[in-house]
Amino acid sequence: MPGNSHAYRLEPARVADAALLAQMSQAHIESGLKPAWGAARIRWHVRDAESVVLTARLGVTIAGFAIMRYADDAAHLNLLAVAPAHRRRGVAQALVQWLEETALTAGTFIIGLELREGNDGARAFYRALGYRELGQIPGYYQGVEAAIRMVRDVRAQRASAPGARQQPS
Repeated sequence: MPGNSHAYRLEPARVADAALLAQMSQAHIESGLKPAWGAARIRWHVRDAESVVLTARLGVTIAGFAIMRYADDAAHLNLLAVAPAHRRRGVAQALVQWLEETALTAGTFIIGLELREGNDGARAFYRALGYRELGQIPGYYQGVEAAIRMVRDVRAQRASAPGARQQPS
């Protein structure tokens, strides 16, 4: 079922994936900015015990990925990207929910993130997942664009967590 997120496998990134993930970041997240997430930085997160670099794969294709860094009381979603051909299939939601569940299991309840102020699609996506806006950070992205800071307590809306079965209506 290609239109279904269940066709995608979620698995940790490999060091060898770093260059492709950096290209995806540049194309889909950092467009118009000087790349801040190069292959070396992504490789560092792949190897870091406090980070998870999660990929969504369809066959041999990496359809999307996310990078989350965990701390004692909070986690930070650094990057989330889905290739255009794989959007609107539940890939981003599956990635975020997997990372949220991991945080919850580890006892880390607060997840924060920043997104580009002009990215209305991402803003709506995170709002739909229960993230709330904390405010704007002017010039956050290399002085070019403001960021919107968002946060979610993953203990809330537990019924929508992965593994919770939705009853068909």
